[in-house]
Amino acid sequence: MFEAVEELLSEHAVLEERLADPAVHADQGEARRLSKRYAELTPITATYRQWRQTGEDIETARELADDDPDFYAEIKQLEQRREELTEELRLLLVPRDPNDDKDVLLEVKAGEGGEESALFAGDLLRMYLRYAEKVGWKTEIIDSNESDLGGYKDVQVAVKARAGAEPGQGVWARLKYEGGVHRVQRVPATESQGRIHTSAAGVLVTPEAEDVEVEINANDLRIDVYRSSGPGGQSVNTTDSAVRITHLPTGIVASCQNQKSQLQNKEAAMRILRSRVLAAAQEEADQEASDARRSQVRTVDRSERIRTYNFPENRISDHRTGFKAYNLDQVLGGELDALIQSAVDADAAARLEAAAQNG
Repeated sequence: MFEAVEELLSEHAVLEERLADPAVHADQGEARRLSKRYAELTPITATYRQWRQTGEDIETARELADDDPDFYAEIKQLEQRREELTEELRLLLVPRDPNDDKDVLLEVKAGEGGEESALFAGDLLRMYLRYAEKVGWKTEIIDSNESDLGGYKDVQVAVKARAGAEPGQGVWARLKYEGGVHRVQRVPATESQGRIHTSAAGVLVTPEAEDVEVEINANDLRIDVYRSSGPGGQSVNTTDSAVRITHLPTGIVASCQNQKSQLQNKEAAMRILRSRVLAAAQEEADQEASDARRSQVRTVDRSERIRTYNFPENRISDHRTGFKAYNLDQVLGGELDALIQSAVDADAAARLEAAAQNG
């Protein structure tokens, strides 16, 4: 492990020297690439230097302990700290998800349960919007299809990180664990006899693709326009402004009807389509490579429920990580950190285990 760290320290030093050269910054693309890699390596080098310094401190304390036994207590503290730093280094050296810096497109879709499912989809949307607001992310509802009672049959939201986010701490790094089926147990607003019903809504999270990442040939697209449905502005229900785009090679479909013009709807639908095509390509590549580092959390089948929201008991349960808490009201208010962290920790443990098995 430490041979690999020494190599990264050398790379970090070279990058530092190159970034100090004004000529490098004449090429903004190259400068951004070098700066990103430098930022990725900085936590590793800082942690390793602490680890090495702690080792030197332990040796010094042992020498002093021969004359002053009080230093034995300090030795124990330093050894514990060195073990902690060793674990931190192991985790930092595990290759991370290359998409962790990216923004995401998040889709919430009503499932079984009719109007109750659509209302729950609306609850999930508000939960994510409130969480994004708490952590300083920007959100933009790209398209939505509301239900009769004010819920959502489906809704797509773009979520963007704040400027200057730490490397590997983009929106995908946190929200990628939200994809799957979310189950709710409660007395629906439409239930007159007070019986508890179970329904579900699906959440799909994809890293937002940039144009350079996905090459989509215009000849591979079928574009259909149609009349928008549901509540909306003056153009809704009166003009064929809604757009549906089908990527013929994959069969992937994206549609948008909420923007003011056909052109805006087409641009929004293409934005969704690019991310879905990228996600499908990455998933196929992962399967073909049989990547041993794929997290147990990440590989859960989207058809399986990942979480249950039990209103009578005010309980939230994550079925992948075993997390359980009785603060459902706060979670729906955007307090998602503990819930997401349980998935982050499970992912990290799985990656460490995979790395250990691979030597």
